[in-house]
Amino acid sequence: MSTRTVRATMTVTLTALAAAALAFAAPAGATGKTSTPAPPKFLSAAELPPHPSSAWTADKVKDGVPEELRFCLDAALPGYDSRYREFRTDLDTGARQLTFVVGSDAKAKALATRLNKEIRSCPTRIEQSDPEVEAEFKDYGTLPVEEGAHVYGLHTETSYGATDINLLSVGRDGRAVTVVGWGQMGDFGDAPVPAFKKTTTTAVKKLY
Repeated sequence: MSTRTVRATMTVTLTALAAAALAFAAPAGATGKTSTPAPPKFLSAAELPPHPSSAWTADKVKDGVPEELRFCLDAALPGYDSRYREFRTDLDTGARQLTFVVGSDAKAKALATRLNKEIRSCPTRIEQSDPEVEAEFKDYGTLPVEEGAHVYGLHTETSYGATDINLLSVGRDGRAVTVVGWGQMGDFGDAPVPAFKKTTTTAVKKLY
């Protein structure tokens, strides 16, 4: 099994609800108007954790879910539409942001709760799906940004010694929920946790 296959097996998926149009009532005798709120903003390459030897580049924002996020989060996503942006370096380090908007704050809160639950249970599902992979999980706690965010670490190691480290976070601002993922070869000692927390805080603040 290749390192890239391990990461694809290990990582997570999501999908998201398209932004709902917001209708404004017009005064009596006036013509009613309907406007659509601007979609949430995404991280830029400069807002990713700094890489020691390679600059980040950002792809265009696309509809759908990045493959690297599918394994851990797929169960939470049916019925949602989403948009995402992927980031890459010249070396074996990558990142992605997945964002969606739902119909109410209550629905967004419920979705964020479900996504956090799926991330926490992902290590067990990884090991159940492939007996040659061991998965270890760390909870790096919450962040006081908008309606809150939570940061996690996920390390996998194959029976032949290939290791990958991923950082994942879930954050919410009103009806918008975002998931940020970062990954490369290595273990927990290679994870830029403080910088990733800063990136997550920025991602949630930028939603609206």
